[in-house]
Amino acid sequence: MLKSILLIATAFSVSQPALQLASQTIVEDGAGGMARAANRMIGGIISYVGWPDKRGAAGRNLCQVGTPQLASDPVAAGLPNGRHLIVRRITAAAAIADGDCDILFLGRMPVGDRQRLIGWVRTRAVLTITDDDPACLYGAMFCLARRSAGLGFSVNLDAIGRSPLRVDPRVLQIGHGDGGTS
Repeated sequence: MLKSILLIATAFSVSQPALQLASQTIVEDGAGGMARAANRMIGGIISYVGWPDKRGAAGRNLCQVGTPQLASDPVAAGLPNGRHLIVRRITAAAAIADGDCDILFLGRMPVGDRQRLIGWVRTRAVLTITDDDPACLYGAMFCLARRSAGLGFSVNLDAIGRSPLRVDPRVLQIGHGDGGTS
């Protein structure tokens, strides 16, 4: 049996009605269904973000810290428009020391590590996504969450507002309309 879940559209050029229709997809039940849906949602969110530098034309660095709860291997399939993600699993300390993360995907981790990472990211051009904070209370920009209809996400407008990243307002409306936080 198939379930409907929320998924973001992957192109900036769609109209608002088309965007709302594209915010849903069909995902098969069973092992791996939620993880595949979460991975597609992560890729969709990333496609709506613009970085102030141009080096990401070919790809971006995604640093996975902690243990994912919904996503199995964040966006391993890559992104739209031929861009690729280099996915690395690292510790919180390594993410801060290296500083080469364009995207931080935060899974389950100690509270202190999460606080250090969120503090480090403020004012940097680093997108933060988590699947371990459904209400988006702990500082990540986008927070994946199981919902009765499948999978949704919340947005943290404060975290997005502090960042030099450009986030298309339409994705913010989808997140906010789905019960996202502001």
